[in-house]
Order: sequence, then C-alpha cells, then structure tokens
Amino acid sequence: MATGTIRYWAAAKAAAGTAEEPYSAGTLAEALEGVRERHPGELTRVLLRCSFLVNEEPVGKRPHDSVPLTEGGTVEVLPPFAGG
Repeated sequence: MATGTIRYWAAAKAAAGTAEEPYSAGTLAEALEGVRERHPGELTRVLLRCSFLVNEEPVGKRPHDSVPLTEGGTVEVLPPFAGG
C-alpha cells in the first residue's frame, strides 16, 4: 500500500470540493474506489469521463487495477476539456 496525492482538475475539482487529497492504495483502481466512497454523487459520474496521469504518465486504456501506485506519487484526474 502506497500513499500519495490525488489532484483534481476542472469539473472533477468542483465535484470533489477540493483541489487535492491523499490516497492510500496499491493500484489506481483502489485509489479511485476510495474516491468514490468519500465523494458519492457527482464526482462518481465525472470520473467516468476522466483520463488519468500517474506520476505524469498517461494511463490510457490500461485497466486501472493494473496501474501500480508508488509511495509519494501523484494521480491527476483530468476531465475532458473544451478547446485545444
């Protein structure tokens, strides 16, 4: 189990009511399950449309349970952005 920081951007930040919070999880899937438990409702719906960076690396289409988290790492939660 690793600890680190989850950072929320745009609509995810608004839905979470915070810009960042700590995680304690072994994988991205575990961290996101913790997020869903802490923030039921709108953030859970926003997460369905988000992309994620783990330690500045795009997760892409990899299964979230196959993405390990590291001690002191960062998860960026990126909802779709308008424009380019």
